[in-house]
Amino acid sequence: MQYEFLKQFSKRMKHVGMYALLLQNSMAKTTWRQYGFMKADEQVNMIFAVMLYIMEQSLREESCTMDDIGAYMDNLNAGCFHKNMSYDDCKKLGDFVVNVILSNEGRAMYFEGYDFDSRAYKSMNISYIANRVIYVDEGVKRTSYYLTEDGYNLMLSTLEIENNMKLTIHEMIFKMHLEKQSYDKAVDEIKNVFNFMRIQLQKIEEAMLRVRRNALSYSVADYEALMLENMATIGDTKEKFTGYREMVRLRASELEQQNINVRKLDAREEEKLENLRIIERYLNRTLDEHQKILNLHFDLKLLYDRELQSLAQMSLIQRFSIRTELYDKILGQPQYLENIGLFFRPLFHQQIPKIYNLNKCMELQRPVRKKAEEDTTELLDFDEKQWQDELDRKKREKLKKYESSLAFIIDAALKKGSLSMAELKELLDEDAQAREICIPSIDVFKEIMVELIKNREICIETLQKEKSEFITEQANDFQLNDMLLALTESGAGRNRRRIQKILTERANDGTVVAFENVLDDFGNERTIRCTNVVIRVELGGNNGI
Repeated sequence: MQYEFLKQFSKRMKHVGMYALLLQNSMAKTTWRQYGFMKADEQVNMIFAVMLYIMEQSLREESCTMDDIGAYMDNLNAGCFHKNMSYDDCKKLGDFVVNVILSNEGRAMYFEGYDFDSRAYKSMNISYIANRVIYVDEGVKRTSYYLTEDGYNLMLSTLEIENNMKLTIHEMIFKMHLEKQSYDKAVDEIKNVFNFMRIQLQKIEEAMLRVRRNALSYSVADYEALMLENMATIGDTKEKFTGYREMVRLRASELEQQNINVRKLDAREEEKLENLRIIERYLNRTLDEHQKILNLHFDLKLLYDRELQSLAQMSLIQRFSIRTELYDKILGQPQYLENIGLFFRPLFHQQIPKIYNLNKCMELQRPVRKKAEEDTTELLDFDEKQWQDELDRKKREKLKKYESSLAFIIDAALKKGSLSMAELKELLDEDAQAREICIPSIDVFKEIMVELIKNREICIETLQKEKSEFITEQANDFQLNDMLLALTESGAGRNRRRIQKILTERANDGTVVAFENVLDDFGNERTIRCTNVVIRVELGGNNGI
């Protein structure tokens, strides 16, 4: 055939015929007007709504009788279409849609599609729905409707695949045909891939043209959608299709070597070899399109950014009319001509031109790098051991604050068995010295409470068991479990050895407790606001067990 693109023309016409016959059966009928569907748009929407319902019932393998369709259309009319129809009218309209439009009153439907291979029209049968007899309600016979293969193809084709998924799907189908060595079908799929790449390239070119004309006419949503499509197209396309090209070349080379050295290829193998060559050509063209899309993708980003920046700069320029703001006022009061320079001077303002300063070339040039190295050497000249000792001393002092604060909170909870933040605030407001011990700084108090809330339930027996089974290094930072274990084992305070569990949970009263005038590490007064947390202490035997 001279025109390769007409090879599957009859197959395309089958899909077109599904829509053509459906519209042909509907447009010529006046029954629609009896139920208030005057416009063709409303009629088509109702037809496809009924087909969707039949498809859902078919997929669920549930019955779809005329009573079901009537009830479905009655619900749609009440909630959406608002036509003056009763339930019986909806049932009659459903019977009209199913038996007249979709079933053509029981007569077979055909569409003539031209087959360019045989150079003759090909009659293709089209059937949207079929029916079967079912028995419901103790043996009552009913007719149930379901979609045929043509019906499924029609409904599935109405919902387009997202653009960023089309290339992936075609690529998967192409790979599957290559693995099965169905090279004739692989040719069709690689053509679809190439067409998709070409369409994507044209979309980028059209977008760049729109941006050049007026960047404001190209919305950010359109730009984002196109960028996502480009990224899905670019992705790993090059690596995949380069691998496919090498595979195709290898298989074509094997057939050519077989034709030369072993035996002459038969007709089927000749067709395979020709299809492999066609696939290789389209793979080369697809990779070329991929490179063009990659280049234009970045060009579009630069263009869109530049145009938006130009528009933003233009919005800062103050414009005026020379006739109204200058000519008319001067003609009204000519004495202002002597000050016209004040008006025009900003228009001719230019940057001061740079000149070469001869005095600088006569000065002694000192190396900047050497001076910077000398300054660095002076700054790093200190006693490292003394600095480390001072750092350790500060850490020990801070850990002492953590220990004193945690011990105060645990001892306060031991008095009554539980301690809420509201009760702790009242206790600290009455005793300033206790306030300094419990909240030495915001960071210390905050970290202790966060660790208690995070752990929720702390079992002292479990901590003791872990300590006996594992050897751990002593940490210089605050560790809640280690510090609690040390406090309970020390025996100081109010029966700390009897503590078995420490439970921390948020109260459900919704109150917020505020500790005011608390100092931070820099000596500034702050306010701590936190939810009302309750700390409960469970006691065991004399030794905490």
